Amino acid sequence: MLENNVILPPQTIGIIGGGQLGRMMAIAARYMGYKIAVLDPTPNCPAAQVADKQIVAAYDDMSAIKELTIISDVVTYEFENVDLEAARFIEAEGKLPQGALALEITQNREKEKHLMKDAGLPIPSFTIVTSGKECETALENITFPAVIKTCRGGYDGKGQIKLVSKDDISQAIDFAEKNKHCIIEQWITFNQEISVIFTRTTEGQIEFFPIAENEHRDHILYKTTVPASISETVSTQAYEAATILADKMNIVGTFTIEMFVKDNEIYLNEMAPRPHNSGHYTIEACNISQFTQHIRALCGLQLAVIELLQPSIMINILGDAMEAVIHAMPDAKDGFIHLYGKDEAKTKRKMGHITFIGKTKEILDTQVQHFEAGLS
Repeated sequence: MLENNVILPPQTIGIIGGGQLGRMMAIAARYMGYKIAVLDPTPNCPAAQVADKQIVAAYDDMSAIKELTIISDVVTYEFENVDLEAARFIEAEGKLPQGALALEITQNREKEKHLMKDAGLPIPSFTIVTSGKECETALENITFPAVIKTCRGGYDGKGQIKLVSKDDISQAIDFAEKNKHCIIEQWITFNQEISVIFTRTTEGQIEFFPIAENEHRDHILYKTTVPASISETVSTQAYEAATILADKMNIVGTFTIEMFVKDNEIYLNEMAPRPHNSGHYTIEACNISQFTQHIRALCGLQLAVIELLQPSIMINILGDAMEAVIHAMPDAKDGFIHLYGKDEAKTKRKMGHITFIGKTKEILDTQVQHFEAGLS
């Protein structure tokens, strides 16, 4: 952990991971005058395109991790599946203010859920299983629908199966036998999914971004709307739950908690120890972005008090829509398009996003309708 260590431009920020989140971190840091070093196995990855240096190596290549640590004054990451040995090494060198604990917990759904439960926070009921036989036993007393997930890995709906009825039990048993370490959770038939994103410093200063409301299509985030259409009661519950976790885990940097809302109550789902897809709206809609705030926390700077400048809707641009978006750009007068510089537009791959801002929900809805019509 860094103690009373302020990192100032033109010192170097190292980033593990060179995808779109790393790219947007790098852009924010470059605006502030910092230098950027990126470690990623893909040459000319999105973050490397705006960095000063790329180390082309696997994420668990310890010689590469040591090189990144040597040339960087502080190190961060764009995803939670960072090799824990690498994270602990960087932390021991005094250059990972986020620490390894948040990674250790968020890499493992069992640890994540037990932490939330021990903190007294509202979560769906769950059972951990490590074999097909244990899964079969667990499902004897479960109420459907439910969901089985791998305890490690998985994103955008990967690594999980929804269990609608007893007809799905055999599929779940096969899933558990194949993946071994799994979690079975009660399926929450929620009214809304929300994201609570905040940034916290090593001294414990915490600033919350406006709560975002998410809409998924095929398990991939399609649209984020801010502010979320939730009650003050739900908002208070969400911020209080996030504060408890932030303090319990001693979070540093930008952090995200996804929650379900059902009947004016929250249920915590998953956490991400980093900026998040649902926070991209902050670049244009707030006085400071989740990425700039993250860089400020890492570098020992004071955080900005966050303001929502205008309501916003963010839409992800996936690979199958990429060509249509580019063709629509000459006639699109609304929205801020961000393309990530990925080399191949694969179906369902996140290639960019577009953010709309407007004074009213009606103005936003009109902008989005025009955009979606232009893609057809």
